[in-house]
Amino acid sequence: MVYFDAASAAPLHPVARQALAASLDEGWADPARLYQEGRRARMLLDAAREAAAEAVGCRADEVVFTSSGTRAVHSGIAGVLAGRRRVGRHLIVSAVEHSSVLHSAEVFEAGGGTVTRVAVDRTGTATASSYAEALRPDTALACLQSANHEVGTEQPVAEVASVCREAGVPLLVDAAQSLGWGRVDGEWSVLTGSAHKWGGPPGVGLLVVRKGVRFAAQGPADERESGRAAGFENIPAIVAAVASLRAVRAEAAAEAVRLRELTDRIRTRVPLLVPDVEVVGHPTRRLPGVVTFSCLYVDGETLLHELDREGFSVSSGSSCTSSTLTPSHVLRAMGVLSEGNVRVSLPTGAVEEDVERFLAVLPGAVAAVREKLGAPVPADVAVVRDDVLVVDALGKRCPLPVIELAKVIGDVPVGGTVRVLSDDEAARLDIPAWCEMRGQEYVGEERAERGSAYVVRRVS
Repeated sequence: MVYFDAASAAPLHPVARQALAASLDEGWADPARLYQEGRRARMLLDAAREAAAEAVGCRADEVVFTSSGTRAVHSGIAGVLAGRRRVGRHLIVSAVEHSSVLHSAEVFEAGGGTVTRVAVDRTGTATASSYAEALRPDTALACLQSANHEVGTEQPVAEVASVCREAGVPLLVDAAQSLGWGRVDGEWSVLTGSAHKWGGPPGVGLLVVRKGVRFAAQGPADERESGRAAGFENIPAIVAAVASLRAVRAEAAAEAVRLRELTDRIRTRVPLLVPDVEVVGHPTRRLPGVVTFSCLYVDGETLLHELDREGFSVSSGSSCTSSTLTPSHVLRAMGVLSEGNVRVSLPTGAVEEDVERFLAVLPGAVAAVREKLGAPVPADVAVVRDDVLVVDALGKRCPLPVIELAKVIGDVPVGGTVRVLSDDEAARLDIPAWCEMRGQEYVGEERAERGSAYVVRRVS
């Protein structure tokens, strides 16, 4: 089995495995105790904190270890918002943040705060000017990820941090995806990370709060980790996490060049091998090992199962899984197809032969899924009403409304229109995205008796 889902969780780095085994014998005791075993544990914890600070580019007393990257985000956002409550109750996030950030924003909003969600362009990029426009006198905190977890787009953190600092607003950066590749540039105020994203063990998060940032830890008081992360420190896992961070950083420059060549190969060849494919995310400002593409007329979850049978572990950029059945907020915000997406994220050490084999099996896998979904349109699906061709796709999940639109668009003359009836929310994104890819004009959405009517004009 070939594992191409490192953006979800990177395989445990050999250095992390060695450090974990070695520190199990030395780091099991309570580091707050003064006897010999406690002092040994404290030495390991202090050394790990110093090494983490050096990797991040901050002071050691600004670093806190948490039980996960998600916990670091939740604690960081809640702590800064509480510490700056006198300034105001306004929070800024980008529309493509990780769910941990967006869930924190929802909780804040439910408690009476206000949230501005900054839009992104079709590459998934936010701009410093958009953050500048969102800033208000009562803004307590702004959040921006360093790189997107679904499409790999790197964000202009330094520029946004500069805008926020000028306004006196702290910027929290979720650096989970990028920290293994290098430090985060700019004058950010709070930073979070997650060890399992860079090859460390799961269950270790990183929270960095710069000196001078007003921060009030939430929840019951705890004397550990400066009062910002409750509970007994998992010292062996922390040591392994920091050891692996240093190890991947030492390999990062050379590995980035190698993985970029492999992902560029995928970005270039997938559209040539598979018809009707769009590669999403920024073409150059992106993480080295991540590439995401969307296939028209394909259900992402079905395609993942097809690729799994071929021996490849990948994820769907659409996040449209059998457990949630909800399209990805990232792809919705970008305005690209919300179905039929595949994210390939290469782990450290990924080899050319596996990439070539993936490219070899992908066309057949896509064709197999399209064949399952591509049954002929029933006679009563497309009818003419008042010189407009109407496609009844009510009750059908995307991508079926798009498939049926594609089948009938050629039946109308240039300048004619097709009205697609659909009650699947995903059609609101998929049909305009299809029009942009295929050079047709998306006229707009109209109300219908059930669902919505999406009007498309044939221009070519």
